[in-house]
Amino acid sequence: MKPLSDRVVIVALIAAVGICFALAFWTVRLHPSGEPPLQWRQGPSALAPTFLS
Repeated sequence: MKPLSDRVVIVALIAAVGICFALAFWTVRLHPSGEPPLQWRQGPSALAPTFLS
């Protein structure tokens, strides 16, 4: 079994980095989470039930 050529290794590394970038981009931009993050004014105290106060 002969070793891989440099060209094959470079193409494989570029393909792996491209796949990782594509998955990260798809996860963050094209498939965002359902709920937006809480703003600093929307703390848990604003959402507390009225029977506790």
